Amino acid sequence: MIGVAHATEAPDFSGQAYDQHVELFWAEKSDPQASYVIKVSVNEGDWVTRCRTNKTGLLDFVGEFGNDLKLSYRLYSQTKSQENLLGEVSLKTRTFTDDELVEMVQKYTFRYFWQGADEKSGWAFERQPNTGEAVITTGGTGFAILSIITAAERGWISREAAVMRLLKITTSLKRLETFHGMWAHWYRAGTEEVFHFSKYDNGGDIVESAFMAQGLLAARQYFNQSSTDETRLRTDITGLWEKMDWQWYTQGQDILYWHWSKTHGWKMNHKITGYNEALIAYVLAASSPTHAISKAAYHKGWAGQNNGYFKNGKTFYGLKLPLGNQQEMGGPLFFAHYSFLGLDPRGLSDRYANYWTQNQHQTLISHAYSMDNPKNWKGYGPDFWGLTAGDMVPDGYTAHAPGERDFGTINPTGALSSMPYAPTQSLALLKNLYYRHGKELFGPMGFYDAINLSVSDDPRKQVKKTYLAIDQGPIIIMLENYRSGLLWDSFMKDPDVRKGLDKLGFTINNQKNQ
Repeated sequence: MIGVAHATEAPDFSGQAYDQHVELFWAEKSDPQASYVIKVSVNEGDWVTRCRTNKTGLLDFVGEFGNDLKLSYRLYSQTKSQENLLGEVSLKTRTFTDDELVEMVQKYTFRYFWQGADEKSGWAFERQPNTGEAVITTGGTGFAILSIITAAERGWISREAAVMRLLKITTSLKRLETFHGMWAHWYRAGTEEVFHFSKYDNGGDIVESAFMAQGLLAARQYFNQSSTDETRLRTDITGLWEKMDWQWYTQGQDILYWHWSKTHGWKMNHKITGYNEALIAYVLAASSPTHAISKAAYHKGWAGQNNGYFKNGKTFYGLKLPLGNQQEMGGPLFFAHYSFLGLDPRGLSDRYANYWTQNQHQTLISHAYSMDNPKNWKGYGPDFWGLTAGDMVPDGYTAHAPGERDFGTINPTGALSSMPYAPTQSLALLKNLYYRHGKELFGPMGFYDAINLSVSDDPRKQVKKTYLAIDQGPIIIMLENYRSGLLWDSFMKDPDVRKGLDKLGFTINNQKNQ
């Protein structure tokens, strides 16, 4: 028989209600032997046990009880002999508008880069939870910078707090080992030593560095006030930007090479040719005020290699695709995201493509492929789509794409980050994942990385409960570009970027939306 005692002093016990879920928070228990019991009363009904846990928080999906609920929660500390009532909180769920749902997803996802950042450097971890040695990621931190801009604009954090975090990041960028001004793909958290991405990849990675620079240059334009801290931030960014030696990474040829190592040199010999996520590397390499590449490197190197991956021109599901892998209907969707987090595709064209058309058609083709569902995966359809790079269910990681690399796993970032290109279809995916799968798929930092309905009938086994920086970031950023164009506008204001685009032969139509 367990007795119930009432606490003389209620600890911190609070909560926030949303549409289909509530989130509860409380302080650490004083008795390490005790566990917590959470009970709920729905619409003033009977109290029922909702959860037993050793954690200090609960994300509770309550859609099973209906909509627009009146909820009361009680928190107990339980030992073998007694339950102690620690506190009570009352909350009300309510039906969200579409815009409220979008912002909710953004704010939850932002936790990955704010509360979940490395304390010493301010950088983003490669993934959470860490499955091995904790590493911080260059590209993911570039995405974090764009996410912090979003948070400052939306008021989730103060402008001052955003600047201080960014100064922590730029300070770390100045002290980390670089390779002709470029950063490595990964560094060890804590020691900040280079951590090899693969056997010979322990040096400069110019694509990851381009993702970092994309964020930095947008921040240089957004944080434009005359305060001491914002002035210092812009100075830091300019110094880092001007040290990036893009010319070194051509080896004197008309093409960029992805990697250079001080121990292995050009061993990887990885030429950056299109079409993939690396367009931004060529744009920034041409934009550099100190170490710019020639326009020939773009036209002969990126676009001029006869490798079967650049020009497409085929029609899939009634939509012509200018660029990308023909066998995979353009490839994984992150091709339409990573380079275009800051680089604005609205009205952007060169001799090879209109990039709004390119990205929108690739997105709609991927959506149509999932509706066609040639492999008969469970769940695929108008509200379950978005093949892109990410974790697999149950195990592994790959760049998912239509065709041979379609294994039934959907990564929420694929469709969510495509919101600017296909808002109706992306919003349908968001609602499906939240309302029908949220209990398992929606966690403390937003949607988990992967879901596959074909692996099991058990919803708990259908989800890979991991978070990846390079999947989290585009969700926040591209949802914001859909809502306001904030990151596109910030990045495209940079005069160096505009000069680089002009140098490569890009034209920009002033009409933003196609």
